[in-house]
Amino acid sequence: MSRKTYDEAGVSLTAAQAVVERLRNAVESTGTKGFGAFAGLYPLDDGRLLAASTDGVGTKLIIARERGRLLDCGRDLAAHCINDVLTTGAKPLFLLDYVAANTIDLEEVAELVEGAAEVCREARCALLGGETAELAGIYRDDELDFAGTCVGIVDREAVIDGSRVKAGDVVIGWKSAGAHANGFTLVRRVLVEESYEGPDLLAPTTLYQDDVEELIARADVHGLAHVTGGGVLGNLSRVLPEGLQASIEWDAWERPPVFRWLAGHVTEDELRRVFNLGIGYCAIVDPGQVAKTDLAIGEIVPA
Repeated sequence: MSRKTYDEAGVSLTAAQAVVERLRNAVESTGTKGFGAFAGLYPLDDGRLLAASTDGVGTKLIIARERGRLLDCGRDLAAHCINDVLTTGAKPLFLLDYVAANTIDLEEVAELVEGAAEVCREARCALLGGETAELAGIYRDDELDFAGTCVGIVDREAVIDGSRVKAGDVVIGWKSAGAHANGFTLVRRVLVEESYEGPDLLAPTTLYQDDVEELIARADVHGLAHVTGGGVLGNLSRVLPEGLQASIEWDAWERPPVFRWLAGHVTEDELRRVFNLGIGYCAIVDPGQVAKTDLAIGEIVPA
């Protein structure tokens, strides 16, 4: 049996990284700093900044639509965007969403928006509205897309941007509910060979707001990373200063069953490169501020 890769499934992380570098010049020409972070920062006044992030649910929608799980994809979108904003230390203010399809099914749109609203209520974040577009010339029959933007606010002195991360810091991990909303182009290829009905396949993205706020209240947090496409190491690298890298203890936690299923079709290196593998969010703190209840999964070391 051949091993599946993300590239063969039609998604090249290498190409994506190359495009990001090309876009950097255009974005930074507008005065933006910190390009490539989970959320962008914009000065609102002398003491506060807005934090904003845009993302989508991706091809998970295809499987969820087939299995009647679109409500969970609505939760995915809101949690994903809010989690990104949280990496800056910001509190989420509001979310906007965008639904597009070849032909709009009002029941499907309602499920997506209702799922997003559930998470927004949990996060004390307003769902202001958005856009619903019927685009027959762009989307094929039975295609559906769902994206959104979250905006939050943070005091300038409270911003978390990874700049204070140092060698010896500890990486704390918070567990994921499953695959969340990343890697589903590869998941769909594996499903062709072997079915999987476990609940963690389509479990919605975990909202980490309470975890993040509890940690910030008791510890000096040096960095926060939302583990999405690119895996644990790929996303931690986005908040590390030059010359540092994360060393992860991959046996420090138990992986959800969906990843044990995927391991029968995907190499370990590819699993680590694409999926969260059971850790959906990471914090970087001084070793002296790690509590007994924290799940330490690694440390920061010289590159």
